[in-house]
Amino acid sequence: MLGVDNLNSAYDPRLKHWRLEHLKNQDGFEFLEADISEKGCIQSIATAASRAAEEIAAVVNLAARAGVQPSVEDPYAYFATNVTGTLNMLELCRNHDVKKFLLASTSSAYGQSTPGPTNEGASSERPLSPYAASKKSAEVLAHTYHHLHGIDVSIPRYFTVYGPAGRPDMSVFRFIRWIATGEPLTLNGDGEQERDFTFIDDIARGTVAALKPVGYEIVNLGSDRPVTINKVIGMIEEMVEKKAIIDRRPFHPADVKATWADISKARSLLGWEPRQSLEAGLQAAVDWYRENEELASSLNL
Repeated sequence: MLGVDNLNSAYDPRLKHWRLEHLKNQDGFEFLEADISEKGCIQSIATAASRAAEEIAAVVNLAARAGVQPSVEDPYAYFATNVTGTLNMLELCRNHDVKKFLLASTSSAYGQSTPGPTNEGASSERPLSPYAASKKSAEVLAHTYHHLHGIDVSIPRYFTVYGPAGRPDMSVFRFIRWIATGEPLTLNGDGEQERDFTFIDDIARGTVAALKPVGYEIVNLGSDRPVTINKVIGMIEEMVEKKAIIDRRPFHPADVKATWADISKARSLLGWEPRQSLEAGLQAAVDWYRENEELASSLNL
């Protein structure tokens, strides 16, 4: 298995290096530092695979500039990675006869107006942020390559992924850190917005399951159990045994009020459903923070 990343500073690279050191201990894993938004990465990846005497069986494109609010400030970086980067990975598939392409996408594609639970047929034509627009653009591009070149494409749409070693710009990591350290917890809106939090292990299983031949399919990976942000904060307070100091801010116009995944397609197509409860998942994230507190408490948020 060849992993590719440019280890950029979109969020604190120290966490990326921590993860990479753990991956390097896995048998059969190799790493290439490269930027998929640069056209030259196509040959670099093919060359690295050739050196390992491995045929590329599938391209799993997890690379992305992620996050709704930062995309409003720097949309160019998002389109470079999420759209041009996807184009380069599709060209890798076309040029090197790779039959399978998986593109990680996002629940943000559904925008604001979809009812819950949201199925894959709901409208995704009115994204609210450059991030969501870039991922929707990548989905459409992947369909073009499926149509023209016969590449088999799976597109899992992830719903609010969290867990140990999670991104420090995501709410669960920040809430744990802010509550544990006694820093003010920034809360946009009244906290009654709902999110379909999905544990990282469940997302990983669903992603692997989506490598099966499907033609071209978009499929939700979520918990199907949305909860309010206020409830998540309360659960973390109990686990950390501290009260949050809430710094209330206005609701951000790029955010959606609620996400709720209809996962019936994932069940029928992939034989997948989430296993981890929110309680156990949040406890795992808290435990990771405590075990790695020196690093976790110093990361840039």
